[in-house]
Amino acid sequence: MNEIDSETKREDAGPAGVPGGFPAGTHDLSRRTFLKGAGSTLAGLTVLQVAGPAEAFPGGRGEDEVIPWLDRPAPNPVPNVIVRQLEWEQLDSWLTPPEQFFVISHYGHPDITEQDWRLGVRGLVSQPQSLTLADLKSRARREVEFTMECSGNTGLPFFIGGVGNARWAGTPLAPLLERAGVLEQGVEVVFWGADSGEVTIRDNPGVIAAGESGRVVPDSTGGLDLTITEHFARSMSLDDALNPDNLLCYEMNGRPLPQEHGFPVRLIAPGWYGIANVKWLTRIEVLDSRFQGRFMA
Repeated sequence: MNEIDSETKREDAGPAGVPGGFPAGTHDLSRRTFLKGAGSTLAGLTVLQVAGPAEAFPGGRGEDEVIPWLDRPAPNPVPNVIVRQLEWEQLDSWLTPPEQFFVISHYGHPDITEQDWRLGVRGLVSQPQSLTLADLKSRARREVEFTMECSGNTGLPFFIGGVGNARWAGTPLAPLLERAGVLEQGVEVVFWGADSGEVTIRDNPGVIAAGESGRVVPDSTGGLDLTITEHFARSMSLDDALNPDNLLCYEMNGRPLPQEHGFPVRLIAPGWYGIANVKWLTRIEVLDSRFQGRFMA
């Protein structure tokens, strides 16, 4: 009996009373089998991403020929919201420099000056707030290292660099909400950015009748479309917003927050995808129900 047969026999037998057990001496075969299988799997995945589906699967018999798909669609273009991706080969430190950190902007970059900027805390609070950057800097300061990743960082050829690690500094969010006095019915917190863009609501006479401001345009079916301007916004539950790690951030890697990363203040919420870390923050609003904004889908 050769070594493989011997090990296979012992493995099949298993220790008494332990279903599917693996006695001492069988782990070598399992390891070899695993490594061979893992290598084949990784090689197949690599070919699948680089060469495409047809080339990733070999023919069933030696005489079969693999013919590439003739109608395979061209790769998707890089979405225009992706301003910059991380260039992995340029990394030389644990912290990603701001100028290498990925940038994604759904509505472009607003032009904000520190002198004109204010952060409002409104909605279901007993003491609404209007804060300057100096007000925030006068409060308790905290730093957190947080690896941020875009939820769209799928690994597809056009988007593998939507991730970066930085040391973020600012003042904790929770004490500010507590100071504003969230009312009992408050359950949701919305973070509004200064960046804005146009959105079209398709054939919705109810919204138009309600007096929503915007441009009303007939559509191809005879209905009415409403085009409005809205600000970027994301929300989280009040419990999530009160996480002590959440920051109203004004520094990145020891320097003032760059404009493209949300100057003067952005939300930093460790554990959340990048889209939830709202940039160019201008308003925090407490609601009594779920927020159903465009970017919550």
